[in-house]
Amino acid sequence: MENLLAGLEMLARWDVILALLVGSIGGVIIGAIPGVGPAVAIAILLPATFSLEPIVGLTMLLGIYGSSMYGGAIPAVLINTPGTAVNALTSYDGYPMTENGEAHRAVSLAYSASFWGGIFGILCLILLSPLLALIAPMFGSREIFLAALLGIILVILAHRGQIFAAGMLAMFGIFLQTVGLDAVTYTQRYTFEASFLSSGVNLIVVVLGLFALSQAFFLLSAPDSSPDAKPISGRMGAGMKELLKHKRVATVASSLGVILGMIPGTGEFTAQFMSYTYAQKTSKDPEKFGKGSPEGLIASEAANNAVPAAAMIPLLALGIPGEALTAMMLSVFYVHNVIPGPQLFQNNIDLVYGLYFALIALNVIVMVFLLFSTNLLTKIIRVPTHFLGVLILLLSFVGVYSLRNSLTDCMMAAGFGVFGLILKRLNLPIVPIILGMVLGGIMEVKLRSAMPRLKTPLDMIDRPIAAILFGLILLVIALHVRTLIKEWRAYQPDEDHDLHDSQTR
Repeated sequence: MENLLAGLEMLARWDVILALLVGSIGGVIIGAIPGVGPAVAIAILLPATFSLEPIVGLTMLLGIYGSSMYGGAIPAVLINTPGTAVNALTSYDGYPMTENGEAHRAVSLAYSASFWGGIFGILCLILLSPLLALIAPMFGSREIFLAALLGIILVILAHRGQIFAAGMLAMFGIFLQTVGLDAVTYTQRYTFEASFLSSGVNLIVVVLGLFALSQAFFLLSAPDSSPDAKPISGRMGAGMKELLKHKRVATVASSLGVILGMIPGTGEFTAQFMSYTYAQKTSKDPEKFGKGSPEGLIASEAANNAVPAAAMIPLLALGIPGEALTAMMLSVFYVHNVIPGPQLFQNNIDLVYGLYFALIALNVIVMVFLLFSTNLLTKIIRVPTHFLGVLILLLSFVGVYSLRNSLTDCMMAAGFGVFGLILKRLNLPIVPIILGMVLGGIMEVKLRSAMPRLKTPLDMIDRPIAAILFGLILLVIALHVRTLIKEWRAYQPDEDHDLHDSQTR
């Protein structure tokens, strides 16, 4: 009870309330503008949050993270252009409903499903927190090393069809975090006698370059466009009544969002597709999916909005981020010397509960805001893309320069921006680089602290949790190899058949 009251007291501060309002409403607006997205906004705001208290900075970032998907549903439904990447499936059924003259119904359903998924995910996070507090102290250096290694492997394997590229980019991220002065031996690593590399490659510089500047370059290099979304009329609260008719789909979709949100590297996309597939297979009208099915829309939005709260579980309990946005939030913890992991629940439990209440409050604020401002957001969608590109470019360079007042950082960020643009053009993932930098740093520190206690390699897994994590690593790799063998065998007969036909001819 004391912890609950401390969390509420923390949330009641005026600066926390202001950060919550700015983050949640700003996140909706950012999500509603195609071409920006939460990663760009969080990357730009990161330098500013370093000067704020942890609860204030994290509340603002959480507000953007948790609310952007609400806003991203608006252009997905109205103009068939997802505001954020995770709203892609929303357009499958949302836009056909708009074409059928049911835009109001589709938007209202999307809001209601998002609220259901968001609150469901937060409740699961709160209920799991006592268990986290018990389990987290059992994780020592070797367990956290193995958990981070599992996270890297899952991130790589999550990019089906691009596994080799994702692996190389993750290794590149791990390499980047080794550059600079070694904190243990005080030796220079990969600096090549360049003084600007002695302090290492700053994570925020890389984040701003790969996410914000690359998106600015992408928008500026593409033809200018101004999407047009027509205003809609009707009561936005009507969707909750219809959602309750499909509460089974909403609950299962939210559950999948929570489960997959806790697993590093899977996140919204996998949760969405699994939820959508489940909804279609169990529906009485599966033929309506892709043509305006309310169940498809509910499954998509409930799943992706349950993920943000669930993604906080490995971050808070173990200090291991599951995707790029939580990796950015981890840097805010580190700047203020608040280290997520086993000690957080013992030393800063009031901060943990403050974040829980902030997550609940942001969903309520966003829902109330959307009930009265949807038509205002349809006007924001029309912002020209070149104007957005210039604005992102300007704010990104201001953010980079404010870190250390360094023009070198600005040039490095620009270089990573060009690299990010190349990756976007080649349709290659950017997230493995960021997670490689973050998880690679965790792995190095924990392996070094574990090594003095190890006499043989098997000592690494001589404790129960370490053995379970090592078993999970082997299982994940074995399942992937099995999938590859199946795909290869399925491809072989076709290849043999084509060879036989060519010989016959």
